[in-house]
Amino acid sequence: MADPAEDELLTRLLAGEQRAYKELVTRYQSAMRAVAYAIVGSRHADEVVQDAWLAVVRNLDGFQQRSSLKTWLLTITANTAKTRLKHNRREVLLDDLPGPHGSVGAERFAADGHWQMPPHAWHADSPEALLSEEQLRQCLEKTLASLSEMQASVLLLRERQGLELEDICNLLDLSLSNVRVLLHRARLKVFATLEHFEETGQC
Repeated sequence: MADPAEDELLTRLLAGEQRAYKELVTRYQSAMRAVAYAIVGSRHADEVVQDAWLAVVRNLDGFQQRSSLKTWLLTITANTAKTRLKHNRREVLLDDLPGPHGSVGAERFAADGHWQMPPHAWHADSPEALLSEEQLRQCLEKTLASLSEMQASVLLLRERQGLELEDICNLLDLSLSNVRVLLHRARLKVFATLEHFEETGQC
């Protein structure tokens, strides 16, 4: 289904509006970096994103809208990252792939990957509650930083960018089962952080 906001942005981009380019970067930069990060790691992710943006600018006139603008941008990023990976003669180490046994904590999630019982939410607006929210945010950011590159990227692409699992598979050249495992393990670590914070108020 077409996204009217995306169609309007594309029209402005094709007209050469500079502000539209800034909006494009703001909207999709983090998703592009998540894709690059998964494929080439943190050391080269920013360079890949820069190269991908150059490719986007050069090829925007040829964008035929067979996919969404977002999918097109992420595909360019993935291809750029894979080219860089070959150039560097590096291999992505998938140490997070499933083993012979099921994951501990699988009962926390439904078949569709959502929580069976979501973590408690904080709705209070007192200064103490707001301070707790900031502390929790820092704890979650710390947890994200501790994840493997693949886990973090799959989690960000799914939870923050809203990509379907099949799209993540295509972008990262992973099987659906591998993506599910990576996402599951990342969610378990985030859930453990939330539970620990609720119990202790600390990371």
